[in-house]
Amino acid sequence: MLHVEKCEISLTFEQFSGFLEEIHPVIQNVFWVFFLSGMIVLVYKVLMQYILRFTEKHELDPDIGNILRYLLRVIAVILIVGMIFSVYELPSSWLVSGTTFIGAAIGLGASRTINNVVAGFYVIFTKPFKITDYVKIGDLEGQVEEISTNYTKLYTPGFELVEIPNIEVMNSRITNFIHKGFIKYTFSLGFPHTISNEEIESKCIEPAIMAFIKKHKTLRKPEYYFETNTRLGRSYKIRMFTPKGDVKILYNLQPELSNLIIKKWDDVRSHLD
Repeated sequence: MLHVEKCEISLTFEQFSGFLEEIHPVIQNVFWVFFLSGMIVLVYKVLMQYILRFTEKHELDPDIGNILRYLLRVIAVILIVGMIFSVYELPSSWLVSGTTFIGAAIGLGASRTINNVVAGFYVIFTKPFKITDYVKIGDLEGQVEEISTNYTKLYTPGFELVEIPNIEVMNSRITNFIHKGFIKYTFSLGFPHTISNEEIESKCIEPAIMAFIKKHKTLRKPEYYFETNTRLGRSYKIRMFTPKGDVKILYNLQPELSNLIIKKWDDVRSHLD
C-alpha cells in the first residue's frame, strides 16, 4: 500500500510578504495597501459602534456622537492617505503639494461646504436648541430630529423632514418653544366685529377649550390672550401645552382646537343671522 504523507506548508507573514515581492514589488505594495486599509476600516467600524453604544449608555446628546463620528472619519482618511505614501515611499513633498492643491480646490469649489461645517460646529457647541426641541428657524418650524456638521433636520407640521444648511441656521432668527418639558405653542385666530370681546371669549373660546380639555384630560389646559384690534376685526392668541418630544400630538391637536373654536363661532353667528 502506498502511504501519502501530507506536506504541511506554513509561511510567516514576513515570508509571505517576501514571496509577493519576489513575484513583483508592485503586487507586494498592492497587498500592503489593501491589508492596511482593511485594518483601518475594521478599527473605524469598531470605534463607530463603540461611540454609538457609549453615547446611548451615558444618554449623551446625539450631536456629541455626530462630532465624534465626524472626527473619526477625518482621522481614518488621514491614516489611509499617509499609509499609501509610506507603502509606495512617495516623497513627502508630494503630500505637501497635494494638500496645497486640495486646499485650493476646496477653497474655490467647496467654500459653502466648509462654511456649513464650521456653522455646524457653532450650532452644536453653542446649543441654541437640542434634539427633540420644537423651534422656528427663519420661516421654517418643527421638531429638531438631527444636528449634524452640515445640516439641521426638522420634522415640520406638514409631516415632512426638512434639512436646513447650518450656515442658514446660524444666520437666521431662532425661536425655541420648549419650556419646562413642554412645547408652548401659540397660534392666532381672528374674529369680526359682529359681537363683543366678552361674547367671543364666553361663547366661543372658553367652551371650546373646556370641550378640548375634557376630551384630552392628560394635557395642560390651553390659555388665551387678546392680541389686537383692527378696522377689519380682532384677534386672540391661543397657547397650547404639549409634551416635549412627541410633536405629533401638537400637529394633530392644534387643528382640532382651532376647529372647535371656529365651530363655536359658527354656532354664535348662525343665531345672529
